[in-house]
Amino acid sequence: MGNCYSGVEGGKQQSPTATNNNNAGHNDAVEFFYRSRGLHQHFTRVELSLSAINLRDRDIISKSDPMAVVYAKNIDGKLEELGRTEVILNSLNPTWIEKVTIAFQFEIVQPLVFHVYDVDTKFHNIPVKDQDFLGEATCVLSEVLTKQNQSLTLNLCSKIGHVGLRNLGVLTIHAEETVASRRVVEMMLHCSYLDNKDIFSKSDPFLRISRIVESGGSIPICKTEVVNDNLNPKWKPLCLSMQQFGSKDNPLIIECFDFNSSGKHSLIGKLQKSVADLEKLQEGKSGENLTITSHHGHKKVLKGELFVDQFCEKEQYSFLDYVCCGFELNFMVAVDFTASNGNPQNPDSLHYIDPSSQLNSYQKAIMEVGEVIQFYDSDRRFPAWGFGGKTFDGTISHCFNLNGSACSFEIREAHFIIYCFFVSDATFWFACTGISIELSPSCLPSCNTIVNP
Repeated sequence: MGNCYSGVEGGKQQSPTATNNNNAGHNDAVEFFYRSRGLHQHFTRVELSLSAINLRDRDIISKSDPMAVVYAKNIDGKLEELGRTEVILNSLNPTWIEKVTIAFQFEIVQPLVFHVYDVDTKFHNIPVKDQDFLGEATCVLSEVLTKQNQSLTLNLCSKIGHVGLRNLGVLTIHAEETVASRRVVEMMLHCSYLDNKDIFSKSDPFLRISRIVESGGSIPICKTEVVNDNLNPKWKPLCLSMQQFGSKDNPLIIECFDFNSSGKHSLIGKLQKSVADLEKLQEGKSGENLTITSHHGHKKVLKGELFVDQFCEKEQYSFLDYVCCGFELNFMVAVDFTASNGNPQNPDSLHYIDPSSQLNSYQKAIMEVGEVIQFYDSDRRFPAWGFGGKTFDGTISHCFNLNGSACSFEIREAHFIIYCFFVSDATFWFACTGISIELSPSCLPSCNTIVNP
């Protein structure tokens, strides 16, 4: 039987529910982090709407016919086209209707490049390199999403490396999360008097819920965790999104299995109910008998019953919802200056201070984390301390401000943290990082105050 996870608990844990997983974007380190923990990467689909003001007029008789092209800038500097708008005729202040969809991934920096062209309307399909260039703008996707109205206005300029006109107009990017529905259903289920499928112990039951599709088949959408050695199991709450079950009247197949480590799980019984039917069971505080089909095709009603202890509909808020309401992340750094872990002048040390100023592994980690987090911190000031080393006045301290100040412990921008490493009289350093979260008062549900990386 498929769709049983083979993670730490050997497939006994509850499957992920009500999540948005979009197969886009890629980062080897991030992918390894999730895969090594049996998790899935989380993406959020974002639509970009574009408009411009005071574009340069490249036509003689009429006005420019502008079109915008959006690119992702890869690590190697190459541009990958994500999408383009339609052409708007004779306009220097276009508001394009065509949207560009991009998968937002919190864990990585996503640089974007916007090119605006004047398109010869007789030749829409020719490559953009043959069109008249009107201007370029660049930003990071996080810069747009962390604005309160999720809109960012940028000055258009000539291409990098080209000397040209300065007043090329402005481009406004507006981002909006694309969610079919935020409504989710949370249920708590239990069964009673299940048939025992084991000989020397009791069954280890779990539920699998599947959605019936138009072809008549079924697609599994979630499963509960396994409750060991129990014929009256009560499972943890399940959270199903509307994307998973379709509509409240869509029929669902709920199957109860006895877990076997071989993967050949024994069917205890099943029933067919819609989400609306399950809600009625909860309201009536009644159960529904499981059934099983015999080898001869006869359906047998079993003694075992399914009960819905709790049922509620609610809105599921996304990470971007929290960001829009004032959610902030702050990057904090603590640097170990003790000599116990080796000499930073030794190239074999992970903390090697390269004379050519090339960053070592730990410095790269600080830069990569800091570059992601900085867009979610309104003042972009990072607390940074050192311990176990000599301060700027020569005294040994087990806690000192990394910037050398006696009264301030914050450093502006992530790259200045690295700068402080180079100017400090260090014998060795090791970076320990943490992320604290501040959430301004809002109508959103509360969240954890500490997130461990």
